[in-house]
Amino acid sequence: MESSEAGPKGLTATQWLICVIAAIGFAFDIYELLMLPLIVAPALSELVGAAPGSAEFGAWVGRLFYIPAFAGGIFGLLGGYLTDRFGRRRVLTYSILLYAFSAFAAGFSTSIYMLLVLRCTTFIGVCVEFVAAVAWLAELFAEPHRRERVLGYTQAFSSVGGLLVAVANGLCVAYAAKFPMINLPDWLNFFGGAIKEPHAAWRYTLMSGLIPALPLIIIRPFLPESPAWEKKRIEGTLRRPSLAELFTPELRRTTLVTTIMFALSYGAAFGAIQHLPRMVPGLPEVKAQTAGKPVPQQKKIEQAAAANYTKVQEVGGLAGRCLLALLVVRIVSRRKLIRVFLAPGLLLVPLVFAYTAIHNHALFTLDLSWLKLGQAHVTLLHAGIFFAGLLTVGQFSFWGNYLPRVYPIHLRGTGESFAANIGGRMIGTSFAWVTSSLAVQGFIPGGTASAKLAYTAAAVALFVYAAGYAASFWLPEPKQEALPD
Repeated sequence: MESSEAGPKGLTATQWLICVIAAIGFAFDIYELLMLPLIVAPALSELVGAAPGSAEFGAWVGRLFYIPAFAGGIFGLLGGYLTDRFGRRRVLTYSILLYAFSAFAAGFSTSIYMLLVLRCTTFIGVCVEFVAAVAWLAELFAEPHRRERVLGYTQAFSSVGGLLVAVANGLCVAYAAKFPMINLPDWLNFFGGAIKEPHAAWRYTLMSGLIPALPLIIIRPFLPESPAWEKKRIEGTLRRPSLAELFTPELRRTTLVTTIMFALSYGAAFGAIQHLPRMVPGLPEVKAQTAGKPVPQQKKIEQAAAANYTKVQEVGGLAGRCLLALLVVRIVSRRKLIRVFLAPGLLLVPLVFAYTAIHNHALFTLDLSWLKLGQAHVTLLHAGIFFAGLLTVGQFSFWGNYLPRVYPIHLRGTGESFAANIGGRMIGTSFAWVTSSLAVQGFIPGGTASAKLAYTAAAVALFVYAAGYAASFWLPEPKQEALPD
């Protein structure tokens, strides 16, 4: 795909096309994952009738976070095997189509079970897409520094996806009444029930996940297969992938440590950061804005505030991914690189939730009238969640750069998938259930549901960051800059 002299040259048109489709895939990967915290409260209110803070609400939040992640982990592991067996491009394409059309169909959910099933198929597509895209990009760009930069900057679009879903949700909340009504024909309703609110903003937010499928349908014929994988297939030297081979003496430590650390990285996101939208209604300034207003207007204010804080967190995540892309070619030791995010996060992230998510304070006001945006009030939580996003999300890009360097071609998809899907998607996302379950227990401090949730998130963040830092001492250093054959 590129010669050894490609480093100083610009990208070809085909390489730019590859980067564009990978960036779209990464963007909507996180777009789908971060959608649930924004839509879960209104979705459960309509489909189940459960109120935030109730045991039923907490149980369904945990199920909607964890069951799709479990399904995604299991089938994502299979997807990693298929990536090694049948090629990176083919699996990448079908995984994006699967999650895009599943997300669109989820907007027509008439019952909580229909939403759950479609979130499962969405997660399956997302889990497979990440593994296929990372292996594909790593093998298409052979020159080490260019490969690291391409992986770093294309993965940065994941945070663009998180920012986009916050913007999309804000637009849906603002303009839902003007959008076309959502109705599902009876002959397509296999789960029973009815669409009670055909202009619900959460439905339009879900349906926006169809967007990445549109350019992919046009671009797919122009996308090349991984030259390294294709060469071995044609020569007949491509070995069959094997899950058992991940646990041979040569790879056992790599597999176990990366799986544990990937799980802890996801644990920080799903056990703490993704619960922020449900803490927002308890913030002092939000309670002041909603006081005395009708319930529908209160919900609209709370959703808008949640989207605002989510945007700030995603900008922080984008900064973290860009920081990783800059540092990955400057810090040789992978252990030192991951600790750039783990060490400060161990102190900062628990503090963000234990204090600023409960006792928020205004810092200053920005005059954006010259942009016709009025005034923006910056709070302590804005600053805290920005850095929490930077330190947590930056770790995800680290794994995308690290994993291709420790597994050979015939195991690259399988090895990446085990760490990302069994570790990250299955074990890591289970921290969402841990946080949701603990937050409703009587022994958790806090006088309100949002305060109890914030204290629980702080405790979970402290645990996963401390465990991740400790595990980094056993993280194997890649033996060479070039990808193992």
